Amino acid sequence: MASRPIVPVQARGEAAIGGGAGKQQKKNGAAEGRNRKALGDIGNLVTVRGIEGKVQPHRPITRSFCAQLLANAQAAAAAENNKKQAVVNVNGAPSILDVPGAGKRAEPAAAAAAKAAQKKVVKPKQKAEVIDLTSDSEGAIEAKKKQQHHEPTKKEGEKSSRRNKPTLTSVLTARSKAACGMTKKPKEKVVDIDAGDAHNELAAFEYIEDIYTYYKEAENESLPRNYMSSQPEINEKMRAILVDWLIEIHNKFDLMPETLYLTINIIDRFLSVKAVPRRELQLLGMGALFTASKYEEIWAPEVNDLVCIADRAYSHEQVLAMEKTILGKLEWTLTVPTHYVFLVRFIKASLGDRKLENMVYFLAELGVMNYATLTYCPSMVAASAVYAARCTLGLTPLWNDTLKLHTGFSESQLMDCARLLVGYHAKAKENKLQVVYKKYSSSQREGVALIPPAKALLCEGGGLSSSSSLASSS
Repeated sequence: MASRPIVPVQARGEAAIGGGAGKQQKKNGAAEGRNRKALGDIGNLVTVRGIEGKVQPHRPITRSFCAQLLANAQAAAAAENNKKQAVVNVNGAPSILDVPGAGKRAEPAAAAAAKAAQKKVVKPKQKAEVIDLTSDSEGAIEAKKKQQHHEPTKKEGEKSSRRNKPTLTSVLTARSKAACGMTKKPKEKVVDIDAGDAHNELAAFEYIEDIYTYYKEAENESLPRNYMSSQPEINEKMRAILVDWLIEIHNKFDLMPETLYLTINIIDRFLSVKAVPRRELQLLGMGALFTASKYEEIWAPEVNDLVCIADRAYSHEQVLAMEKTILGKLEWTLTVPTHYVFLVRFIKASLGDRKLENMVYFLAELGVMNYATLTYCPSMVAASAVYAARCTLGLTPLWNDTLKLHTGFSESQLMDCARLLVGYHAKAKENKLQVVYKKYSSSQREGVALIPPAKALLCEGGGLSSSSSLASSS
């Protein structure tokens, strides 16, 4: 009878060492650790086949140590099966030789159990990268260090550089936008023109924007309509002669600029509502100047002064009667935005010198003297005078964001009116009405009338029509 195999004491749940019991071979043919046995000793003393009677050193059974013991025991069992040794079941079961095919099933089952145990316990170690320090090449060492830190390789760097290169499509698109003027230009800085008036109480710094917003809304309400068709005895030439004479009187009395522009506004509004005979047109001018002087000046001219200036063509009573008629027809409305209030603001926004200021006033007075400018509102005439003056003096830029903000007009909107003013400038020297030209030819006003007009605007305008030409009023 064969000797009884000694099974080492195992932890709970581990596979049994040896061939296993017969019942377990019938179920699965492999020692999977499902055979349970009563504890023989709790001292964890292990007895191995071949060294029976010798006690191994006291060592706690760890998972790796148990797997090693299991592998050794299964290897010994496989050797015994190869030698065709008979193994007897502990409970008196028949020999393994009596069961056909039992040996063949036991070998692969034992090998599978050993592999499963090794997979659970043994963990493969990662292969450490070794840097060869014996090499003299610093480039090789740096390359290996970059690989350890996962830096991009040479190929990755080449790919990124290729991505940054502009494509043919982007180059063609950029050229097309540049040719069409669609490129993004740096935004100009808008200048705060009122910053210097923060401590000036007379400048109305806190309300200046609201004031000019109101002026913009009110200028259309007081805008004179086209009245020449309703005046049977008056034409554009007579009006130009009257305004030219009033500018001369205004200059002799040294009145405020506001007085001149208000006088012209009163005349145009009165002619819009009442027909005036030719013989009373000069009287209308005298009454308008007298009324505007009372409104704007501290020391207004006396009636007798105006009578003397007119070479006593009208009496004292006639001047006062015309003043009363004017106020009645205009319903005493004298607070209106004239060209002057816009000229002051726009000249300030242009940030120019005194030469530019005189050029603007010169073009503005040429404009108000001619009837054709009545089709434009006062703010547009003032802005066009600033634009035409900048073109005449060759200032750059001709128009900027600061002027666009404060005037409310773009460069294209002012082009027609600006060409009209430059046309008046070009014909001022040959015109019979020389008061404005002589006034701004003096050195006191920088001689701006002697400066050649902006020929670029005249060429773009293609000439002036006969109705808007200054020659038509001469």
